[in-house]
Amino acid sequence: MTTLNPALRLRRAARLIVIDPDLRALMFRYDVPGRAPFWVTAGGECEPGESFEDAARRELLEETGIIADPGPQIARMTPEFITVEGEPVQADERFFLVRVDEARIDTSRHTALEQALMTQHRWFTLEELEGWHEAVFPVELADMIRSQTAT
Repeated sequence: MTTLNPALRLRRAARLIVIDPDLRALMFRYDVPGRAPFWVTAGGECEPGESFEDAARRELLEETGIIADPGPQIARMTPEFITVEGEPVQADERFFLVRVDEARIDTSRHTALEQALMTQHRWFTLEELEGWHEAVFPVELADMIRSQTAT
């Protein structure tokens, strides 16, 4: 059972674990002033009244240019963190796995805030995710991918 902190605003978000045929995961680097750089999956906050699935589809297109069905939810996490705008929140994050045939990404639909803070994107091997010298969120990402791709 997940316990949520009622003192914080609940931030509902869809996260996309995008993997290519080589089992590499797409990650975006955030450079937020006053914080150490960190890498996250594609995704973002649900709009009011938007389902997690619809948010996943929208965020996938906006952040990567990929038009695809995100498939079923594979994980849920409820971390507390401070948003890039500086707001402490209680997150309710739902993760969706998206398999793509090629590693081409289109970031032309990024918002002004994303353009300012999402300074890089790259494809990480599972080994790189586990040993990267900067923070990677979620920390368990490589294991999450392995659990969904084991044959």
